[in-house]
Amino acid sequence: MSADFSLRANVVDIPARTVRPATIRVAAGRITALDYEAATEADPALPYALPGFVDAHVHVESSLLVPAEFARLAVVHGTVATVSDPHEIGNVLGVAGVEFMLDNARQSPFHFCFGAPSCVPATIFETAGATITADDIEKLFQRPEIGYLAEMMNWPGVLHGDADVLRKIALARQYNRPADGHAPGLRGEDARRYAAAGLSTDHECFTADEALDKLAAGMHILIREGSAARNFEALVDLLPEHSAQIMFCSDDKHPDSLLLGHIDALVRRAVQRGIDVWQVLQAACLNPVQHYRLDVGQLRPGDAADFIVVDNLQDFRVRQTYLRGQLVAENGRTLLPTARHAAPNNFHARPVQAADFALPAADATATAAQVRAIRCYDGQLITSADPASLPVQQGQVQPDVAHDVLKLTVVNRYEAGAAPAAGFIRGFGLQRGALASSVGHDSHNITAVGCSDEALARAVNLVIEAKGGLAAVGDDGEELLLPLPVAGLMSDGEGYAVAEAYTAVDQLAKQLGSPLGAPFMTLSFMALLVIPALKLSDKGLFDGEKFEFVPVLV
Repeated sequence: MSADFSLRANVVDIPARTVRPATIRVAAGRITALDYEAATEADPALPYALPGFVDAHVHVESSLLVPAEFARLAVVHGTVATVSDPHEIGNVLGVAGVEFMLDNARQSPFHFCFGAPSCVPATIFETAGATITADDIEKLFQRPEIGYLAEMMNWPGVLHGDADVLRKIALARQYNRPADGHAPGLRGEDARRYAAAGLSTDHECFTADEALDKLAAGMHILIREGSAARNFEALVDLLPEHSAQIMFCSDDKHPDSLLLGHIDALVRRAVQRGIDVWQVLQAACLNPVQHYRLDVGQLRPGDAADFIVVDNLQDFRVRQTYLRGQLVAENGRTLLPTARHAAPNNFHARPVQAADFALPAADATATAAQVRAIRCYDGQLITSADPASLPVQQGQVQPDVAHDVLKLTVVNRYEAGAAPAAGFIRGFGLQRGALASSVGHDSHNITAVGCSDEALARAVNLVIEAKGGLAAVGDDGEELLLPLPVAGLMSDGEGYAVAEAYTAVDQLAKQLGSPLGAPFMTLSFMALLVIPALKLSDKGLFDGEKFEFVPVLV
């Protein structure tokens, strides 16, 4: 509960670009007055009070935490609000999944702005658990908690005038909601047409030139630094000239990363890089609130008392976080309680056998086969096609662990008995064992990578038995599982305990040989067909540039 109080600090006014000592007076959760002192410069003996940080685009589900638990960890870093796309749980449970996120978020004073998922399912080339139609989106827009149209990943549909896609964008306009974009690699005239259709943001730029094209088209660019996709270094130098159109986001952030930092880390890095602190704070605190019309206080009389207190404007160590006048974090410790919640799910896969992952050679008598392998990259969602020559044994194409060509599979979790899809991938670096995950963007089937079919079967079956989770198995009986009973995406546990369990399974993945910074996060994107170039769905190998299936065997 909020309490009446007063606090003396250097008050940071971002629009006015001033810092002056003042007493902040709070009553009934709102700022009643800012009593400025005569001094016109900051008092070095005082801490600094400023509006809280906002994550301008995140999938809360990727933290493996339900919204109320995500908030418990985020407030420690001075985050007071997120612009949250619930399309992960939407792909599993449809509108009921979105409603679960709304209900759970109400247990926290944290500001969650949820979007109406625009692409469920993401494509017709994979099996999802649900569909969210344009009619569903219109009903969602009638709820005040739904603040925007979530990322429109079907940019080809936008450019080619797909009627259903255009209707969803038109509904956002009709209900006065911003519409988020998602168009990796789109440049020039195509970028201009995409923006002109009504898409106002993009968080998928991986080069400055691409971002400049979209900025010129009037879009807002989100600088993303998550657990897998990291574009800060490529884009942050655009901030000085385009501060009115830049925001920060994490997109997808695992719980171990969330323990270490959030938007505060990006603010710190940008300021240490020499970028003007006012431009950085505009991107981190002000632009998202204005663009998405968030009901988040901006440290003004009459506003909700949503603000943070930091040591200084260089390292931004967060002393305190206030939400609606309530002290919710102090000196690295969350003060928000853990709340109980339900665990809805949609999981029907049956146990698999090693033979289910076999990939027959075109010529059973051959000793080698040419394949189209996926090449994944640390810190990127994009992949490339990387041809490989693999050994054939007893008529079956085998992985080549010594040359880092592993077996990749996607198992349909929504239909019992569906045959798995299999392919090959470079970049995971496993020397033994396998990893499996029911977090597999965007349809969230079971995605697994391994050194042998036997290891794949063991890892996949651990996930199936738990009806969702992250699993790592070795060759000598070692295995770890982090259960995810909420839609196969999120834990029902306490946030810090989940982060500890995730760290353990992540460490085992690295002990098995993976050099990736976040092996499970990278694995979760290997079925994301809307990100080029080559991905695997439960229906087969998919060329994301041609937007068509291609055979694994060349």
